[in-house]
Amino acid sequence: MEPVWIPLLISLKVAGLAILVNLVLGIGTGWLLARRSFPGRDLLDTILTLPMVLPPTILGYYLIVLLGRYGWLGRYLDEWFGIQLIFTWQGAVVAAAVVSFPLVFKPARAAFESVDQHYEDAARVLGLSELALFFRVTLPLAWRGILAGLLLAFARALGEFGATLMIAGNIPGKTQTLSIAVYEAVQAGAEAQANFIVVVISIVCIIILFSARYLAPRRLESQ
Repeated sequence: MEPVWIPLLISLKVAGLAILVNLVLGIGTGWLLARRSFPGRDLLDTILTLPMVLPPTILGYYLIVLLGRYGWLGRYLDEWFGIQLIFTWQGAVVAAAVVSFPLVFKPARAAFESVDQHYEDAARVLGLSELALFFRVTLPLAWRGILAGLLLAFARALGEFGATLMIAGNIPGKTQTLSIAVYEAVQAGAEAQANFIVVVISIVCIIILFSARYLAPRRLESQ
């Protein structure tokens, strides 16, 4: 059973880095759509929400078309920087980030929209710059919803299967995450190993969900 911890560590690494990416992109995009009005805003919101409803294998196919060696972007990453994301753990990070992005972006937008703009207007009157306003007023007031979204997105990224398998493949010790390890164990008839992996990932996800429910509010209320 010891090799099971290898896909667990890979899953944690992939999910952790995916959430770091979405921490920046999700919060930034959420704030942009909540605070700025521009043509096509609703269309952009719809496109950014698509990973929440599209089948993961479809997302994986899109990523291959975009990031494959001869893809729209992948060919330039390979030619200019020597970067290939297909069948790498970095590709798994991209897949997990794309799939979990709406779970950060949507709560972030809702959290920013719920902030009373009178506080922001008062801060501007006191002379705060827009950057200081964001970090000292807007973000602290919206942080509860953002944190909840980040925790849920981490759980989603941890259990990602379809898009990860499409773009990163199933390479033991390199790209094999827990979900893929379960699939392989079932295919091989290794019931005991599959049961053990399922228990491990279920416990981790339960801990994350309890953290979202109990730990986040206490931390935020203490600030």
